[in-house]
Amino acid sequence: MSSKRNYFGKGSVEVPSDGGSVRRLAITAEKLVTQPFEGIDIIPDVVAYAARTHGTREAMGWRDVVDIHEEEKQVKKMVDGKEVTETKKWKYFELSDYKYIDFVQVQEAASELSRGLLHHGITKDDVFNVYAQTSVNWQLMSHACTSISTPVATAYDTLGESGLTHSLNEPNCVGVFTNAELLTTLSRVLPNTPSVRLVIYDGEAKPSLLEDIRKVREGIVVLNIDELREVGRGEPEDILASRKPTKDDVALIMYTSGTTGAPKGVVLSHGNVVASVGAVYTLLGHHLTVEDSFLAYLPLAHILEYMVELCLFFVGMKTGYGRVKTLTDASVRKCKGDIVTFKPSIMVGVPAVWETIRKGIVGKVNASGTLKKSVFNGAMAVKKANVPGLNQVVDAAVLNSVKQATGGRLRLALSGGAALSKETQEFLSVALVTMLQGYGMTESCGMCAVLPPELMQYGCVGLPVPSIEVKFLDVPEAGYLSTNNPPQGEVCIRGPSVTKGYYKRDDLNKDETIFTKDGWLRTGDVGQWNPDGTLSLIDRIKNLVKLQGGEYIALERLESTYKACNLVSNICVHASADAKQPIAIIIPHESNLRHSLAEKSIQVDSSAHLPDLCKSQAVIDFVLKECNAVGKKNAFKPMEILQAVILSPDEWTPESGLVTAAQKVQRTKVAKKFEVEIKEVYKNQ
Repeated sequence: MSSKRNYFGKGSVEVPSDGGSVRRLAITAEKLVTQPFEGIDIIPDVVAYAARTHGTREAMGWRDVVDIHEEEKQVKKMVDGKEVTETKKWKYFELSDYKYIDFVQVQEAASELSRGLLHHGITKDDVFNVYAQTSVNWQLMSHACTSISTPVATAYDTLGESGLTHSLNEPNCVGVFTNAELLTTLSRVLPNTPSVRLVIYDGEAKPSLLEDIRKVREGIVVLNIDELREVGRGEPEDILASRKPTKDDVALIMYTSGTTGAPKGVVLSHGNVVASVGAVYTLLGHHLTVEDSFLAYLPLAHILEYMVELCLFFVGMKTGYGRVKTLTDASVRKCKGDIVTFKPSIMVGVPAVWETIRKGIVGKVNASGTLKKSVFNGAMAVKKANVPGLNQVVDAAVLNSVKQATGGRLRLALSGGAALSKETQEFLSVALVTMLQGYGMTESCGMCAVLPPELMQYGCVGLPVPSIEVKFLDVPEAGYLSTNNPPQGEVCIRGPSVTKGYYKRDDLNKDETIFTKDGWLRTGDVGQWNPDGTLSLIDRIKNLVKLQGGEYIALERLESTYKACNLVSNICVHASADAKQPIAIIIPHESNLRHSLAEKSIQVDSSAHLPDLCKSQAVIDFVLKECNAVGKKNAFKPMEILQAVILSPDEWTPESGLVTAAQKVQRTKVAKKFEVEIKEVYKNQ
């Protein structure tokens, strides 16, 4: 691994521009990257190159469900102030080992499927929806569509009926690919989605359900993915040539998970996607090898996962597909979880995933007894201090068990999708693996900045990717100016990987607070250039709140820091204009909370039900104190310290509408749900 800090020169540099200070990646300052190399212009070129170059190497792996084990557990809960015991059934999967297809087989399967789609009359003007969980078949269906110039519209597999209806109707989708277990939801929305005439699914489906779908209206065709491949095999290969896309053709309509309003469809061309592949290859290609392996489990409907998988497929890396439910040993029976079975060397996650892993490690250490806890903390201190000769000893003797929990081969991890707290990034980098950060959005094809290992540091999102250039716009009311030292301002981006606009949303595409006349996309994020040319994100314009004293606070930045408190599982920081300080609505991390209450001898029964603990004033005060200790450690100003906390025992899920499918907190919905408690807290200020 190249670890020379000077590999990237000055990091980023200013380039001559038509107004304002514009910066690019230093090593490609002359010209923005549009492709990984000559001859690769569209997504099918990426697939063809990988098949040609990597041939019969293992490309994509999956695990079959061998059996589902049901176990009953007694769960106690409070109903109308009385304790009630309920019997709940829990499902556990028993899975096979990984099975693989090679790079040539991926290309062949995509070709058969695309010929099958042509047989069923799918045209270049049609849009095909993929509403399925992350898997080999998701990729095969998407490649089948993009190879015949049919745009793919994405839908998260966690979408409810209204979200799915929107993502089928807005683009008038003629077809949809889904999983057998999602067919019931699909069958309910089909009467309200008149353009759909072809349904492809994988897995085992009940014949009666398939019949119900066919009866929704005349002409609906329902096929298993294997049947579509069979049909495609009967069609000649030369029918594909006339349908080859150009780089300007639409490849994807990626629906954002939408923290405000209905999801927006971001239109991404083949050129946008290939420029993004080229950008990652230029920035990180020398770290990615065919010997590496990547565990895929995030939703492919999220641009981060889609781009990472395509880039790693391009370099010839093996991808193993996992499920969020079966990543660890806890939810499987008679087999190991996906991480330990697959032994990835590279993983990508959103902050919620990394926070869970860190708190899981802390929980295990806490439960291991005083001696082991002291040894672990000592080992962490040795590694942080970088004591010569001792690092390897500590890794082998103490931290090896932590590393084995993720398969033992992990060497690089990337966090993206939202801000990761400095504490969590540092903890995991020391205990587990080099934890890099990235910054991107659907509109930039997933990538705006990535931190390469050469510049490993905490609290920054890295160097601008070479397919975009960056300019700062002043935010005078909050004091963020490009003339500050260091320069600060709203991040604006443009370049070959940036979208031209939203699907059927002229209102947004003509809105100069989003797309400026001279071609810049305003991100709404506030950035800062660091002396080494890297970018840090310090704020989000939408989440700036002006307090009673006239000062602004940044809710998202406060959240990412307070989330580092071991007692916090999830958090939403809230402040109203007449408040002196913010408050936080917190879902406590149950096992860590119980352990800390007992260890710190807080006057409360630490084994009480979680809803009771959440109402206890002693527990509320304790959580507030621990959160504010994290704030003070991070040098928060007095008006950034929490005035109060509201504790909630119930998990926030996409189904409840309190977080998006990408696990981002739906701020306004959380504020509405806890309206009464928030008013109560502020009444007493």
